[in-house]
Amino acid sequence: MFGDYEAQRHWQEVTYNLPVQEWYYNTTNNDLEYWGLDYPPLTAYHSLCCAYVAQLFNPDWVELFTSRGFESHSHKLFMRATDVLIYIPAVLFYCFYLCDGTPKQKVATSLCILLYPGLVLIDYGHFQYNSFSLGLALWGILGLSLGWDMFGSLAFTLALNYKQMELYHALPFFCYLLGKCIRLGLTGWGFIHLVKISLTVLVTFAFCWMPFLSDPKHSLQVLHRLFPDKVANTWCSLNVLIKIKSLLSRETQLLLSFALTLLFVLPSSLKLLTRPSFWQFRLALVNSSLAFFLFSFQVHEKSILLAALPVCLIISEMPLVAIWFLLTSTFSMLPLLLKDGLLLPYIVTSLAFLFLSVYLLSAFERITSEELRFYPYQRWLPKFNLGRNVKWTFCFSLVTMATLSFTSVYLKPPAKLPDLFPVLVSILSFLHFLAFMMHFNLVQLMEPRSKKSLKKNN
Repeated sequence: MFGDYEAQRHWQEVTYNLPVQEWYYNTTNNDLEYWGLDYPPLTAYHSLCCAYVAQLFNPDWVELFTSRGFESHSHKLFMRATDVLIYIPAVLFYCFYLCDGTPKQKVATSLCILLYPGLVLIDYGHFQYNSFSLGLALWGILGLSLGWDMFGSLAFTLALNYKQMELYHALPFFCYLLGKCIRLGLTGWGFIHLVKISLTVLVTFAFCWMPFLSDPKHSLQVLHRLFPDKVANTWCSLNVLIKIKSLLSRETQLLLSFALTLLFVLPSSLKLLTRPSFWQFRLALVNSSLAFFLFSFQVHEKSILLAALPVCLIISEMPLVAIWFLLTSTFSMLPLLLKDGLLLPYIVTSLAFLFLSVYLLSAFERITSEELRFYPYQRWLPKFNLGRNVKWTFCFSLVTMATLSFTSVYLKPPAKLPDLFPVLVSILSFLHFLAFMMHFNLVQLMEPRSKKSLKKNN
């Protein structure tokens, strides 16, 4: 149906021409089978604002019914303008105000984050607005880092009301703010601060959902549209060996998925709750989003971008590991990128990011156990040259991903295994992500308690 670009354009058509009560309902004028709205209200309001501006330039862009399938470079350029307003300023603000180092190093860090190929390919090639919700989430992170907790809560609540997948980040936000309030004292200023934050979140939600609160049926219909049935990375990979859908009922799968997600989210969240530092907060964002991506019941391969954002935020502290993760996340979306005809952009952006980030961040020079944050392993393997082995493992991993990328394009799979290469991509990516999740959890949970380390990490 003309791809995801048409979905974004069609939502402008729907929100501009139809009353708000029809946006999420299947009606004569709104066929939900044709790219029906399936994101929270703020996405719809964004589409409506874009539609009002679009019809000033060219009413044909948002004409009801007749605009379907319309495509132009000028309209695409107009639709991408919001990135300049939300995501890019947030990245620059983060790098120049919160990252350590010289101005040159801060420029290098911001350039590497903005060149992350996964987000570039999905938002500009596949054509989505992940940078909008991620930008709002990043503004929320910035607010909390600067002590502007109400602003941070407002920004993150807006992100959550733009894309429901921001739930991946919700628990670290909650634990960080609650931990801070506990430190202030829940019988004094901490309680007042908690009330202010709660009111900020509730009022923001109320404003976003106001048109749908008059009738409970409207709210329930929106919620029904937000949570379709899809399964996660772990279950897809495991299904190759064990046919889970045949062995377990849907209810059992849901319960198992919930239990495993909670099991892998809780340790980092509890650590953040007891020690609410900004370093712990960033690591908890990585660990929470990875746990949700790997084990939750409803997920899409593009959801790895939610883990990629907090990894980008630690790229200056852990360059080699972060670069490795970001390249793996891009590779994990290879079947989708090939389907969209993005092979050449995938190769160019991945190679550009690899060479520039390794060079600008001196990733191969910064491979001591301390700079890699490998202190948990150094305790167990004191005589093992971890830095050198990680470097060679990194290179071997990239060669493996490049080889599988090549075979996916140029080799024909066996007739009996038509999905061989997408399955191999999924399994290889899953193994990488599982290893990354274990590593980031160890880094967070076994953080040194020395004053020097705590000062550096905070």
